[in-house]
Amino acid sequence: MLRAMLAVEAALTRAQAGLGLVPRAAADALDALDVSGFDLRELALRARAGGNPVIPFVADLKAAVGPEVAPYVHRGATSQDILDTALMLVARDAVALILADLDQAAARLKALAAAHRATPMAGRTLTQHAVPTTFGLKAAGWRHLVLDARDRLAAVRRTLPAQLGGAAGTLAAFTAFTPEPADSDRLSGMPEKTADGAAPAAGADGSRAGLDGLVAAFARETGLARPLVPWHVLRTPVADLGGALGFVGGALGKVAADVLVLGRTEVGEVAEGDGGGSSAMPHKSNPVRATLVAAAARRLPGLAAVLLGALVAEDERPAGAWHAEWEALREALRLAGGAAHAAERLVAGLAVHPDRMRANLALTHGLVVAERAAAALAASLGRERARTLLQEASAHAVQGGAPLAEAVAALLPPGTPLPFDPDPTTYLGAAPALTDAALTREAAP
Repeated sequence: MLRAMLAVEAALTRAQAGLGLVPRAAADALDALDVSGFDLRELALRARAGGNPVIPFVADLKAAVGPEVAPYVHRGATSQDILDTALMLVARDAVALILADLDQAAARLKALAAAHRATPMAGRTLTQHAVPTTFGLKAAGWRHLVLDARDRLAAVRRTLPAQLGGAAGTLAAFTAFTPEPADSDRLSGMPEKTADGAAPAAGADGSRAGLDGLVAAFARETGLARPLVPWHVLRTPVADLGGALGFVGGALGKVAADVLVLGRTEVGEVAEGDGGGSSAMPHKSNPVRATLVAAAARRLPGLAAVLLGALVAEDERPAGAWHAEWEALREALRLAGGAAHAAERLVAGLAVHPDRMRANLALTHGLVVAERAAAALAASLGRERARTLLQEASAHAVQGGAPLAEAVAALLPPGTPLPFDPDPTTYLGAAPALTDAALTREAAP
């Protein structure tokens, strides 16, 4: 944040220097600074007096550049201009790292889904076996969510704006500035005066200073999007970013939730490639990456809610709403970044156990294909008779442990061939084709 604040102040001075509003030497002086000379802890302590860290930072910045450059530091800006823009710079750089991990995770999931497009496993609804599916379709679904999160976050990143509005979002202070003398590297001396002794004004509409051009130049210097209007109390950029980060947590949390369930000892269908150990139980290999992702996924919605709540910002600068964003946004970036990195490592090393998936399919003694049996029996017996027969056969299969196929056969007239295939691995529906279709999707440009 400190580096970003310094970068913003330097960008503002460069933008003004480019328009002849401050000497070029002032911009050079700020560009030459680094944050090593600032006491971060002391800045934080002094920030309490004014309610934000920009006030003491600007004071130290002016002291660092000396009395000749100091008048051109923070010229026309308000604290929120600097802090908002600095947060956007931090967010832009952090989101780039998150997107890289999401892209890598999506690529690994694509390979995983393709390799297991027809690997049968039990589909589960409300914690119970439902009908067979494939692990490829499950992995393709994970990828689809990851791409949803990636595309939303990438779209927000492209629109992260600079902030420049002055004291109350009117840019009024900038209209009073006068162009520097032609020799803009000269730091001493005053601007030329008009015949009546007054400094040439920028014009009430900002035309002399080119306020529109100043905002554009400032945005260009920061590398952020140019805002149409100052957004001091129009917090859409931060709310959008918070929502996208929350979506990242939810998407990755779904992957983690499935891995945690499928990796249980009694399920054993997947496992983290290099799980973590236990301090007390040497036999354990804990799903630590999925655990980290799951923890982040539980925290991110609350942080996103704080950022959405900050949309309710009174007046031209709110008391409390803006301040509540700072920690929430930074923590959301950290959590989403950690979750994306852990998720990429998780799917990269995920071990898949098809034999265990097939064994689990047999746990219900064929009941997992009851849907197929119902359709086949209805064709020959009618819907109501088929339903009654299948309910009775299912009860026998559950109570006696006999396969569903045998229980159905026992209730049919002697010699009647079984009208359905009891093998669950042949009842995958369109799962392989759906997997193929899902894998045609690529990340948005």
